[in-house]
Amino acid sequence: MTGTAVIAGAPLRIGPLTLDVPVVLAPMAGVTNAPFRALCRQYGAGLYVSEMVMARALLVDGAKSWQRAAFAPGETPRSMQLYGTDPGPVGEAVRRLAGGGMVDHIDMNFGCPAPKVTRKGGGSAVPARPALLRSIVRAAVEGARPYGIPVTIKFRIGLDAELTTMLTTGRIAEEEGCAAVALHARTAEQRYSGKADWGSIAALKQHVTTIPVLGNGDIWDAADAVSMMEQTGCDGVV
Repeated sequence: MTGTAVIAGAPLRIGPLTLDVPVVLAPMAGVTNAPFRALCRQYGAGLYVSEMVMARALLVDGAKSWQRAAFAPGETPRSMQLYGTDPGPVGEAVRRLAGGGMVDHIDMNFGCPAPKVTRKGGGSAVPARPALLRSIVRAAVEGARPYGIPVTIKFRIGLDAELTTMLTTGRIAEEEGCAAVALHARTAEQRYSGKADWGSIAALKQHVTTIPVLGNGDIWDAADAVSMMEQTGCDGVV
């Protein structure tokens, strides 16, 4: 019961958004569309993130991308995960989404480990280039700021055990005005195998002190969520 109270009684603030429950539905490509989010909403969480949408595709009026970016009538808060490797298109896509009143929250994808993405320098490969990461994050935050839309980023420990980037990534997010960060406690090399290193979440929480730190990885049920928060001190789970 004590662990349950930890989850139920700890509102999470992400910019202007207050989540009564510090639990976020992880964005999953091809999965977390509007019908799936509606189903999950019946069981209670704080935030339900859409499947990933490519910033550049939105700018060329890709019908599939705009369909993927759509929310159900009355769905709130409207949380979208955006993907991009170029600050220009990212900033413009954010301005269109935020300026058009289409979103309440934007999460940037810097955690996708798929080889077809990382080979092109995207997803979890971006943090290995901190200057590029900073410019993309800055473009997103600056594009969203006039509309009061919070921007968060999700990332991994690093590319592999030899190249860890999470602390630098967290610091950049904090410095550039992100409202929160989320760490999937695996490397890109691991993809979804092996055991998530919850200790890395605790380390990030100690390093990033002015915005919420969310943990992700090996949360299969409510007890896991409670355990992660108790063991790492993180502010919420994804």
